[in-house]
Amino acid sequence: MKPSQVVVHGMLRPDGSIQLDSRPNLPAGPIEVVLRPLSVPVPAEDDWWQQLQRARAELEAVGGPFRTSEEIEEERQGFREDS
Repeated sequence: MKPSQVVVHGMLRPDGSIQLDSRPNLPAGPIEVVLRPLSVPVPAEDDWWQQLQRARAELEAVGGPFRTSEEIEEERQGFREDS
């Protein structure tokens, strides 16, 4: 049986995991993975909101800590009490 090769595109996430765009058409078994970055066009008008949204998505992908609304309100109350 001839070894087969398949090219599948995907995305390397900030946590090092890989998300494939499609399922590879190969039988189950050992494989070798070679990663090669593809050039990604940078949007011409990447405003601050888009940058903020992208940063948030990257942090969420790696399980970044985010405060709950209760924690934020508790901090606000602390500021009010100190005044």
